[in-house]
Amino acid sequence: MLVALLMGFACGLPLLLTITVLQAWMKEEGVDLTVIGMMALVGLPYTLKFLWAPFLDRFTIPFLGRRRGWLLIAQAALFFSIAGLGLTDPKDNPWMVAFAAFLVTFFSASQDIVVDAYRREDLSDEELGLGSSLYVNGYRVGMLLASGGGLIMADHMQFSMVYLIMAFCLAPGIITTFFAPEPATESGTPKTIKEAVFEPMVEYFSRQGALWILAFILLYKIGDTMASAMTTPFYLDIGFTKTEIGTIVKLFGFWATIAGAFAGGVLMLRLGIKRSLWYFGFLQAVSTAGFAILARIGHSVPFLSAVIAFENLSSGMGTAAYVAFMASITNKKFTATQYALLSSLMGVPRVLASAPTGFLAKTMGWEGFFIGCTLIAVPGMLLLIKFASWDTK
Repeated sequence: MLVALLMGFACGLPLLLTITVLQAWMKEEGVDLTVIGMMALVGLPYTLKFLWAPFLDRFTIPFLGRRRGWLLIAQAALFFSIAGLGLTDPKDNPWMVAFAAFLVTFFSASQDIVVDAYRREDLSDEELGLGSSLYVNGYRVGMLLASGGGLIMADHMQFSMVYLIMAFCLAPGIITTFFAPEPATESGTPKTIKEAVFEPMVEYFSRQGALWILAFILLYKIGDTMASAMTTPFYLDIGFTKTEIGTIVKLFGFWATIAGAFAGGVLMLRLGIKRSLWYFGFLQAVSTAGFAILARIGHSVPFLSAVIAFENLSSGMGTAAYVAFMASITNKKFTATQYALLSSLMGVPRVLASAPTGFLAKTMGWEGFFIGCTLIAVPGMLLLIKFASWDTK
């Protein structure tokens, strides 16, 4: 469980170094907003990581083993690419910044592939729930350190030094890689690249209900995702100050999410993953309806606090169950490839479903928009009937 937590931290740390922190640095250097916006494309490796995941399934490094060997290589490359990004010049050479940032996201996505595979292979099905919740919490702490800590440090030192410090913050993850046990490979490993690329797909789609599960992965958190995409404009529109938003939504909300993920992991030990998807999915949907009530009430700090506490707790629980479920359905022979495919699919709603949310909120009004986000969660819940009946764990 400690390994899951520390590896989650190592995976969460690099993410916002190429988004929030890099955007702040480029803005400070006077880089054109169009260029800053285009820099989002360096994040493509996170959605395309399934393309090279079979390579990591097929080959075993001669030191530290199949998973830890690749993990150490990815972490060492990530250390140097993060430090190298800090040595670039956003104002005079934005293309070099883009290249360095792309290297960071590529090696970060590679680390994600191996860590996800390691967690699935190292933990039993009964342990996956709690292990996944601790991974998610470690991930969020890493993101907070990189974004919040990085921006605070940037007020007192150069960005090049900030990136160097962040590179050294990968040390806990690297130490964990050295001392963690290598997972057993009872299911064997792919013998050829062809087997590593095609067998995971053939094996998955030969299962009963395979398409229903893919539809579920797309839809389970779609209402939650759509609502989250427009919350900041919503808070400002009904009269909350930026200080209130920062204090209640970001700081208080962060710890509520951490508590929710941990509580979800502990409850999954008792309920099992599939039953937890029912309970936590229902709580997610109900919590989204809280924003519709807030839209009717208007500016109320106590009610905002209550809505944020409930929403972030239930979202943290739902995410923990969601991640644990995806890990549990992968075949241990092709863990890296199958999980990379599923987690890439998980990110689709974040991009496509969030795109029209501004238009929907403008057309339907805030109350109608959040009611709609609540109702759109229903299809994802109903899909559970196909492969996770209420009385199964």
